[in-house]
Amino acid sequence: MVIVTKTIREKLEDAEIKNLSEHAAKSKFCRGRKYYERQCSLRTDFQRDRDRILYSGAFRRLKHKTQVFFSPDDDNYRTRMTHTLEVSQVSRTIARALRLNEDLTEAIALGHDIGHTPFGHSGETVLDEIMECGYSHNWQSVRVAEIIENLNLTRETLNGIYCHSYALKPAYTLEGQIVQLADKIAYINHDIDDAVRARIIRLEDLPKDSIEYFSSDKNTRFTKMIYDIVDTSLDKNYVKMSEECFGHMKILRKWMFDNVYLGSAAKSEEKKAQNMIRMLFEHYYNFLRNRYPASGDKSLKRTVCDYISGMTDRYAIVKFKEIFMPSSLKYIKTDSFLNRMSLINGLAVE
Repeated sequence: MVIVTKTIREKLEDAEIKNLSEHAAKSKFCRGRKYYERQCSLRTDFQRDRDRILYSGAFRRLKHKTQVFFSPDDDNYRTRMTHTLEVSQVSRTIARALRLNEDLTEAIALGHDIGHTPFGHSGETVLDEIMECGYSHNWQSVRVAEIIENLNLTRETLNGIYCHSYALKPAYTLEGQIVQLADKIAYINHDIDDAVRARIIRLEDLPKDSIEYFSSDKNTRFTKMIYDIVDTSLDKNYVKMSEECFGHMKILRKWMFDNVYLGSAAKSEEKKAQNMIRMLFEHYYNFLRNRYPASGDKSLKRTVCDYISGMTDRYAIVKFKEIFMPSSLKYIKTDSFLNRMSLINGLAVE
């Protein structure tokens, strides 16, 4: 008699089928990866996605990329890393309450911003102007996962990462819908917190009706938004807020754009940062054009775009000083990351 013992992964997959909502994504039935891999005996496919993102270089670099404030001296301000962790926490709370797949939700949340530029959306704006095909951090996040980091993630995770932006709709899973909402909940609330700390706004300045609805207390606002999503979405085949709650969140979001994200003291250094990105792009484009004369313009620009978008704020500043500021000693430095981007994009010497 042969006794077949299930692997830990298979037991976890069975537990998902037994315990999660009928609307949850199940690891056992995932849509697969671009390249075939033997399955892990310990972890489900979505757990592997989460781990791969967590250990990637692109994820580590988020700790020194702007959320709202450029290279802040005060370590209490959010960076792109802490924003991502807060999105992950909110997403997991909602997923657990709705009995959806927490592992997939966490993987999408951890990966949703790995394609962000230095200096936040200011850097993204410059690259969008330069690149003929445009630039969006959600598309670049997928490119980072698929090509630059070669993580070979599942299709569910990649789709959730790509569709986390405001105007897109996740195609495959409710877990992707969770992250899309959690991203908004996280940045609206923590950006209010940081803007108050920076004395750019006061809590009493916030839209009166929305604050009466949510409260001026950060924790109460968070809780009300999350509870509303759970109450509205429980046992449904969608994840969304009630119309009333979503309407007040949109008012807060618009107010933050008008008073913090665009034209406030938080953006006082924006033109400097954008000029820095433009000058770095021009420098590296000319550098690679001379090194790889047989390469086409499109490949050269894509290489520079991949390189610069992968920079942290402080690394961009270091490279700018190295290239454009005089120093007492000149010495040759090799840049392995730029060389790797050149290989990935197929640049040719002749």
